[in-house]
Amino acid sequence: LGDAASAAKSGQQTPNGYYNVERMLANVLRKGGTVRVCGTCMDARGLADTELVAGAARSTMDELTALTVDAEKVLVF
Repeated sequence: LGDAASAAKSGQQTPNGYYNVERMLANVLRKGGTVRVCGTCMDARGLADTELVAGAARSTMDELTALTVDAEKVLVF
């Protein structure tokens, strides 16, 4: 949500020693996880679906609600 939507942008080129969230998300996807990105937040930041990390998908608040309700555990930080 919010500025975190840009974390799923593909083609990140971070300096050595910095976290590359694109690589982190790719690891999550490789291990069977899902990555959903707020569509409204993407639009606000000018991010197109084609710019997302392969396997990440545009989502909605309704989908977030359903995923949260269905989740066995929810992390908040």
